Amino acid sequence: MSFCLFIIHHDGPAFQPSAAAWDNLARLLKSIPALTKAHLYTPDQASDPFLNDGPPPPFALQLYFPTLPALEAAAAHDGPLQRLVGDQALLSLAGASVSQQAMLVRDFAVPDPTLRHAPHCTYLVGYEGPAEDLNAWHGHYLAHHPPIMATMPGLRELEIYTRVDWVSFLPWKRDDLMQRNKVAFDDAAALTAALNSPVRQAMRADYNKFPPFAGKTTHFPMTTRVLRP
Repeated sequence: MSFCLFIIHHDGPAFQPSAAAWDNLARLLKSIPALTKAHLYTPDQASDPFLNDGPPPPFALQLYFPTLPALEAAAAHDGPLQRLVGDQALLSLAGASVSQQAMLVRDFAVPDPTLRHAPHCTYLVGYEGPAEDLNAWHGHYLAHHPPIMATMPGLRELEIYTRVDWVSFLPWKRDDLMQRNKVAFDDAAALTAALNSPVRQAMRADYNKFPPFAGKTTHFPMTTRVLRP
């Protein structure tokens, strides 16, 4: 079991950090002992026959921790992630809308998890909710959808995230999405091929069987750089 913290830059001025800023960010993340993995996301392009949710967020971080207290320590008043905020922040997010959400990581096996490209491409999915019966919704989703998703051609990684209560003193808005998902591929062409395969048709058929829910659902293709494996 592990937990992750999503930090998502939604809008604002053009997001164009310097190479030095990226290097400083990588050094910061490598200095957090409890951090087990860090992924940096920037917009990519892929073709989904069912969906077009508009431009992806300009930037997102996904930070993995072995326990929730470890995540909370990184986001504490004096935690290392405070270096991402304020006038001396490693990345300038001034004027941007930024949100955060800690979630439980549910990792699912895939036939071939070996990534052939770096960076690679990830399809980030978010279910805002609410569900009419959240327990029934998760029960159906976790039992039925991952076995279908795992058969997507070229799939390298499959994770599902469910929400938790967490302590954070980072200043950004808290998201409360009921679920997020991630599927990863070697590149955007491989993601597009998977989205246009018969498996995607089967996923859509199962989507139509989900227990009742409301709220926005988003699907964004993202170039993915692993800053800490």
